[in-house]
Amino acid sequence: MTSRARRGDTPELQIKLLREGLVESVHHAHAVVCDDRGRVLLTAGQALYETFIRSSLKPFQAICVTSTGTLERFGLTDRDLAIICSSHQGTMEQVRQAFNILWRADIDSTALQCPIPAGKTNALEYNCSGKHAGMLAAAKQMSLPTATYLQRNHPVQQLILARVADLLKVPAAEFIVARDDCGAPTYFMQLQQMAWLYAQLGSGESLDLEQIVRAMTLHPELVAGVGEFDTEVMRLTQGEIVSKSGAEGIQCLGRVREGMGMAIKVVDGSKRAKYAVAVNLLEQMGWIGPAVVDELTERFVAIGSFKRLEIQGELIS
Repeated sequence: MTSRARRGDTPELQIKLLREGLVESVHHAHAVVCDDRGRVLLTAGQALYETFIRSSLKPFQAICVTSTGTLERFGLTDRDLAIICSSHQGTMEQVRQAFNILWRADIDSTALQCPIPAGKTNALEYNCSGKHAGMLAAAKQMSLPTATYLQRNHPVQQLILARVADLLKVPAAEFIVARDDCGAPTYFMQLQQMAWLYAQLGSGESLDLEQIVRAMTLHPELVAGVGEFDTEVMRLTQGEIVSKSGAEGIQCLGRVREGMGMAIKVVDGSKRAKYAVAVNLLEQMGWIGPAVVDELTERFVAIGSFKRLEIQGELIS
């Protein structure tokens, strides 16, 4: 990751954990807002900060099922597409939805190559199982080997990489690729590139991406889970914002039908800090109203009877 100051950098955000008004911990974050043409509109910190996109890539990995006829061949629904985009909690409803994809594609669940969570008995309970099920179904649809579906040179992975490269106007060969915790590829990219992806995701200009956004916002409970940040943002905004978290302090959001995207990186990877930043910046941008601000603040900013997260800094044009 890069931390060098660049021309055009703005002051980064500070997130302070206050215990009865006294500072106990401090986190630092970068954020950027782009439009669907890739223009940086607002920043806090470094727009060119580089890191892995992690699970915020999932809506774009879902392109392997929306662009190949996989949905149509196997009769998959928006609920299936939502679980493909998810980092779920492993509830019975979510596990059954991931299993439905495999069942309809006539693929045994033992084909999943994501880990089995600690204390669980089946890979379907892993938070990325929907994504893996989708990749397997796409491989089956294209008459490709399923045993190697996670390898970087597998046609399913190459299809995803080619589409992301096309969206970002960058040659696919230039991407740095590494394994995510689930074994699937994830990409190392600039924060402004993540924001640009989400601006395009929400713009409505691509039928594939519009289908993915519709699935996520119609079924937010499958994308994360009741009480989880992504689910609550999409539920409370009634689909006006598409939201997908990534590990290590990554949060990406898109303003649906307005072609604007936001990407956040908390440098130390804090989950609590990224949610507090997201609520603060959504309010700054006017993307959420007072009632939604209050509900999200109560859940994700005021984190206990004696503790609260305070954000210092703002997006600057």
